[in-house]
Amino acid sequence: MGELLGVAVLGAGHMGADHIRRLDRVVSGARVAAVADPDLARAEAAAAGLAGVTVHTDPLAALDAPGVAAVLIASPGPAHEEALLGAFARRLPVLCEKPMVPDSAGALRVVEAEAALGRRLAQIGFMRRYDAEYLRLKALLDGGGLGRPLMLHCTHRNVSSPGGFTSAMLINSSVSHEIDAARWLLRQELTAVTVLRPTPSSRAPEGLLDPQFVLFETESGALVDVEVFVNCGFGYQVRCEAVCEAGSARIGEAHTMVVTTADGAREEVARDYLVRFADAYDREVRAWVDATRRGEVTGPGAWDGYAASLVAEAGVRSLETGTRVPVEPAPRPDLYARPGH
Repeated sequence: MGELLGVAVLGAGHMGADHIRRLDRVVSGARVAAVADPDLARAEAAAAGLAGVTVHTDPLAALDAPGVAAVLIASPGPAHEEALLGAFARRLPVLCEKPMVPDSAGALRVVEAEAALGRRLAQIGFMRRYDAEYLRLKALLDGGGLGRPLMLHCTHRNVSSPGGFTSAMLINSSVSHEIDAARWLLRQELTAVTVLRPTPSSRAPEGLLDPQFVLFETESGALVDVEVFVNCGFGYQVRCEAVCEAGSARIGEAHTMVVTTADGAREEVARDYLVRFADAYDREVRAWVDATRRGEVTGPGAWDGYAASLVAEAGVRSLETGTRVPVEPAPRPDLYARPGH
């Protein structure tokens, strides 16, 4: 199959370290060539035991390291714009974790920079598009057997939120996955957002508005609702039900293991996203490596990253104002397809 694809991994935290493990042990055709993280010790720990890896505190230096032919960005969102533009300047293909860029203005700059190149280089890490259950639902909706989709009901629950998690992050970090999944499943853009705030759970840290109920409208009149609850305390749960004119379909119910002992039977509930979506991450990175080695870019692109940031910003404004907020995107460059393709 030829030479292994040398990948620079930017960010060696929880997500980055998992991707380093994945590239080294799970996905064939690639190797980790460089690791960058502002915390040198963390970068060194993530790269420990890997042959031929250089370690950096400067992400741009990692892009210039020997053997680097592609980039996987797993650093915090505010660092993504500089890394993406640096990769574009070097004509390096990129897999960038979401959010592509947290603010829509920065995300649009990334879109414009890539469009100026005349070809795609970036794939954005909306891994639910690679999850087996989501793929089955997508195929069912695309097949048309259930008729026109009318509503999507979504649930997004986490055991607990990390330190520093804000009320806005329930939307621009957690619900960003539902934003992309809805656009992809329905092949429609989201045109307005309304966020409702029930009384916060007693489990939520002081000042955190958790849970929230988010309602999206689409360009063809479908509705998408998301219950997001990041301090539920009982497990990581992601569900989606499509209600159509001739039937409905629901995913996320059976993604569990049943353990039976002398004391009875119990269902195990995933505790975080790296457990629930482990296979989806594997599929995503494998598809990216394979496409990159062929000289192609597939999967969700920079426009999808921009659309998610724009819709999330509208959601945060709705959270702050208590009003319905329209979504008003910039013109779509010809380089990017409609959602769902």
